[in-house]
Amino acid sequence: MAEREIEILQGHELRLLRCTLCQPPSDPSSHLQPSGFAASVPPLHALISDFLTSVESGNYLGALSSDAARLVLASPDSDLSSHSPDRVYSDLLERVESFINEPSIDDAEKACRRPLPMKAWWEGSEMVEWESWARNQLMAAGSDLLGKFCYLQYIVFAKMLLLKTRDLLFEASFMSTFKIRSISWWLFRALLIHQQILDERSSSLFELLQVFKGETLGHFGSFEKVTSYWGAQLQDGEASTIVSMVHLEAGVLEYIYGRLDPCRLDLESAEVAAGLQLSVTGILGLRTVHQVEPKAQMILVANTSSKSVSGDINTSIAPDTQLTGPNVSEASDIYMTPKLVENGNGFGKNECGGVVSTLTTVQQAVVLAQCLLIEKSSPHGEMQGWDMAPYIEAIDSQKSSYFILKCFCNILRIRWESTRSRTKQRALEMMDNLVESIHKPSPGVPLRLPFCFSVYIPTIPALRNKLEKKAAAVELIKEQLSRRPNDPKL
Repeated sequence: MAEREIEILQGHELRLLRCTLCQPPSDPSSHLQPSGFAASVPPLHALISDFLTSVESGNYLGALSSDAARLVLASPDSDLSSHSPDRVYSDLLERVESFINEPSIDDAEKACRRPLPMKAWWEGSEMVEWESWARNQLMAAGSDLLGKFCYLQYIVFAKMLLLKTRDLLFEASFMSTFKIRSISWWLFRALLIHQQILDERSSSLFELLQVFKGETLGHFGSFEKVTSYWGAQLQDGEASTIVSMVHLEAGVLEYIYGRLDPCRLDLESAEVAAGLQLSVTGILGLRTVHQVEPKAQMILVANTSSKSVSGDINTSIAPDTQLTGPNVSEASDIYMTPKLVENGNGFGKNECGGVVSTLTTVQQAVVLAQCLLIEKSSPHGEMQGWDMAPYIEAIDSQKSSYFILKCFCNILRIRWESTRSRTKQRALEMMDNLVESIHKPSPGVPLRLPFCFSVYIPTIPALRNKLEKKAAAVELIKEQLSRRPNDPKL
């Protein structure tokens, strides 16, 4: 493969990865190539670029129906409805193998008129049969699914396509796989999603995940490896973000399987790559609306690699910034973030203050990931929540954050506040709002994707189950309060 073509292919890899690194660009022209670029690029790469543009804009059905997808996946058989899913997938993988061994776009126009097997995924009476087939394929890992899910075929398709492509590249040449290094990362992600929708941990998936975790860290686990692979195609700060994200995702895997020491090592590596040094300190502040005398509050201190305008130490508590609506905040007389004071005098109007540090999105993800370590390394209960509190409040006080990071932060806060009698009601309202915000279509998928693999977000069935349990607990407490209003235990 010519060096120029390899560079273009690596650029395609980077564009796809960026969909999970940052929000899509508001200006589509940001991906336009210099004048004369299209003339020097093989037609196949032009089709790939169009495919990626659809993915970046969130037009996923458009991507699956694009000329690039049809070129590889389109079937010469016009009647797909009579075939079983096994037959269709087998034929699909044969076409993938044929294309990889002899890539050509000579028959592009003919392919564009062929039917796509994926069309049965989103329309037609075959949907029920195909979804049932996909469900059985996923449960073959040794566990039932957590609940009812839609479009399971996409997970099956992703796994089969990635595994087949990787195997074919290994057969052709060991070095070929290293020309498309991100394939190991995407395989790791597909398998991790598979595990997250299972009711139990799968040993067979764990073995595969460890293999692809090792490969991914081998390719992108250090700043030098990332920069040597993508070079000048990287944007400012992108290399460190990629390295940190790789280690965060590895830490999520170890968290899911309850492996504390590997999880700690991965998250420490992510912290270093993000240019952070985290510690917790005490600062006088007010925790409740009616509190008069300030008391020591645990505050997260985030020393960043970049110099702070205010001095050596940066606390990530910012003035009066909340991620929840006012109606939720008013559900308790406990502040969402403490109101800090200095030497008995309030900062500003007695609002949450201090030496403010604005954290980047990857740094926010690293901060929240520390809560996973705390959860695994300390006994469950209210004290565990207080250990997590500085990290949760640090992100709640940031002026901006990605959708998925806000959701993860709210989940952590709900777990903490549901253990405290004075904030149980607020936790229930937050849980209700969280499930609703995740379930509704806005914001769209492109705005939900960034860092979705770097934090641990339960599935919607799992969230609904927790909401029902918490609602039942709150109703039980209310009933007991009506009977015994003066009982101190309530």
